[in-house]
Amino acid sequence: MILVDGVPSSQGTDTLMEHPLLLAASLSFKAKQEHNFSQSNLQTSMRSRWIYIFQREYATVDPQLVDYIGTDEATTCVGLVIRNRKNGMISVAHMDSPKVVEHGLTQMLSALVNHNDDHTDLDVHLIGGFEDVSSQHANGTSNSKNYAKLGGYSFPLCTKIIETLGRRQERFHIQTLFILSHNTRRDSQGNAYPIINGFMVETSTGSLIPARFDRTTRGPDEIVRRIRVCASGEDPSWNGKLLETYDTRADLFVIAASSWTLYQLHVALTLQHLSDAEILLSCSTSPSAEGPDFVDNERRQWDYLIKHPDWQYTFPKRQPRIFERSCDGVWKRLLPSTQDEPLFQNPLLRY
Repeated sequence: MILVDGVPSSQGTDTLMEHPLLLAASLSFKAKQEHNFSQSNLQTSMRSRWIYIFQREYATVDPQLVDYIGTDEATTCVGLVIRNRKNGMISVAHMDSPKVVEHGLTQMLSALVNHNDDHTDLDVHLIGGFEDVSSQHANGTSNSKNYAKLGGYSFPLCTKIIETLGRRQERFHIQTLFILSHNTRRDSQGNAYPIINGFMVETSTGSLIPARFDRTTRGPDEIVRRIRVCASGEDPSWNGKLLETYDTRADLFVIAASSWTLYQLHVALTLQHLSDAEILLSCSTSPSAEGPDFVDNERRQWDYLIKHPDWQYTFPKRQPRIFERSCDGVWKRLLPSTQDEPLFQNPLLRY
């Protein structure tokens, strides 16, 4: 059930976006200064306990253990924040496809809601997605429904999230709906770009600010977690699911295993020789809207896959990769016993 200002609503995405309360919330969020975060300023200007979420991941955090949780690099993706009003627990997901919405929402709520309570009140924020249709196709359109008819990735994802929230029994109080037209700017040629690509949530209050993160804050296990996004498409155990990342109760990063085939190696060997422009066109849903480090991030993933094409090197015996927080706030990997780690050879060396 969706509620706005305490009143149940069955309205569609377009109408909800124009609700006076949500329109004012979007304008307020847009006016906030975007913060650029690095590990150094997070540790000096803030307390050091934070969680970063990559594409298709989610994490549910306890404000007693985590001070901040955030994500960025969203263009056609949508960040979903759900906060339990009663206990302050917060779940954040970086959703990239309508296919992960229904099961993903169940995953988020599993550690957030007591299912014996039929009247759980949850605050919800949706941030991301934009009118990702070329200017020549978008000419003359004025609302999201028209954009949806022309294609694009953002509208189907936003609509699926709203529809799924509306069908569930939990009480979802929409606080922020900064999506689609609200999150779209255009250049002089009419090309569309997202205004905001990421955010940070302060867990003690549930407040959000626009944010960008540098490489030092996108950990732990950055490259492996990026690879899982593509690899999970080959792994049937992840069909329709968000990728598991963080153990809420133990305050550990537990990077659940994902397997892949040599097709990922084939892709890496094929794409590594392309130009930057060709990589953007081949690998992004919104080539003109990606950040400056998109291509470099892709190349680093391919380098890893070429060096370690067998997924069992990364996840021996399909065990997760576990990280604990050190006293200085840095995540340190808990290594398995060396006798439990099999030795895998690079398949390229066999021929």
